[in-house]
Amino acid sequence: MKKQIGIWVDSKKAVIVTLQNGEEKTDIIESNLENRIYHEKEGDKGTFNGVHHSNNEKKFEERRKHQMNDFLKQITTHISNADEIYIFGPAETKIKLKTEIENDNNLIEKLTKVETSEQITTKQIVAKTKKYFNA
Repeated sequence: MKKQIGIWVDSKKAVIVTLQNGEEKTDIIESNLENRIYHEKEGDKGTFNGVHHSNNEKKFEERRKHQMNDFLKQITTHISNADEIYIFGPAETKIKLKTEIENDNNLIEKLTKVETSEQITTKQIVAKTKKYFNA
């Protein structure tokens, strides 16, 4: 039987629902993305030295980019043996995941749909995934 995977994703976590042989399994992958810059002498986002702030901002953005790439790689590794993949979520992370999948020759043809979804509970994510694949 097909291994169908639904992924609800935002910048904080991915909830992965696997449906196979009438059974369901739910896994959560935390992103560990930094969301704020904090400089001991400057406070959040920095205020007193434009150059210093700018350099730290660039370092922060570069770190965040690498953290996002690591997060997306964790997800694609987890779903590498899927037959069908459905992605949904509230933010742009789902688009980044779609791009990551499209760059993977083993996964590109397995992606069936990407759509916007609000913040929902894990039970709602499971129900939405089941509904999508049973429709």
